[in-house]
Amino acid sequence: MKIILKTVGMFLFLSIFSVTFFSCNKTNTTELSSQDTFLQYKEALETQVLTPEQKYSVLNKMTSFLLDQKNYQDLIILTTKWVDENPDDIYNSWWLLQAAHAYLSLNSEPVAEYYFDRILHTCPDLYVEGKSIHFICLQNLIQISKTPSHRIKYFNELITRFPQNINTTELYLRLAIEYENDYQWDKALKTYALFVQQPDATTIQIAGVPDAYKKARQLIDFNSSSKDWTFETLNGLTKAVQTAIKNYDAWTLDKYKAKVNFFTMSWNKDENYTDSQDDFSMANWMYGNSIRFSPTLDESSSSNEAYLKTWGWNDYVSTWYFYFRKIDFPLNPEINGNWEWAGIYIGNKL
Repeated sequence: MKIILKTVGMFLFLSIFSVTFFSCNKTNTTELSSQDTFLQYKEALETQVLTPEQKYSVLNKMTSFLLDQKNYQDLIILTTKWVDENPDDIYNSWWLLQAAHAYLSLNSEPVAEYYFDRILHTCPDLYVEGKSIHFICLQNLIQISKTPSHRIKYFNELITRFPQNINTTELYLRLAIEYENDYQWDKALKTYALFVQQPDATTIQIAGVPDAYKKARQLIDFNSSSKDWTFETLNGLTKAVQTAIKNYDAWTLDKYKAKVNFFTMSWNKDENYTDSQDDFSMANWMYGNSIRFSPTLDESSSSNEAYLKTWGWNDYVSTWYFYFRKIDFPLNPEINGNWEWAGIYIGNKL
């Protein structure tokens, strides 16, 4: 059943999605002018026989007055007591929504989260100025919840119940990230796959997630690859590459290059540079040149990435730094923590 609720004086909550900001307008109902008037309404509510619509109108004027006064504590007491004493009131989701908003205004987000979640699970949905209260609750829950498992539940409910009100592409991406945060790697990959299948996945700009499509595509491609170019240790990878250079074994060097997301670029670019990906053969550069390499890794190397200086590749830019990195892929424990030759930086370090 879809119930349309007319509101007074209650502004609702900003969403995390830029396309769904929402607020309520003032109606032309008479504003409460004093505490005496508020008490008169309270007495009428407690002593007179009123229809459900009249009860709603009186209680809504009372909550509007308390909100205008920023009297959040009394607003919470009024609305939550009413719901507890009137469990069959069809407007209970509206009263609890006001209580949740009051807790947000008091910086009590965990309690606000409880009430938003309670509305979803115990109250029928209402529509305020064309907006579903359940939809508003889900938006706020995603914004304030600190638990990945909870956020996963709310994202899934938004996608299932309100696909027409959201950007599904963005929510698939954010849901996949939450699955990662919750260590649900299989579901994360499946959700990334849903994300990249969306028509606007390659062009969408998502706040806080730069290059979302590239990240998702890399994870999916790496998962489906052979991964046979990886080494268990950095030392093993370094020695193998140095030996191949020493023997001018271009075929073996090509075999050691990562088959997914390998890049070549200058130091003033980054891996997101559109021309950075390259599938060239090392033989094209080794033939006729005298290639040398440093016996040790560059001093800027760390526990997660390393650089091997090489030179002699051509007359224009002789120096190349081979870039090795530790693989972060918890989905596959046998591969996670291995090392790969991920790219080449052209020229001397800046």
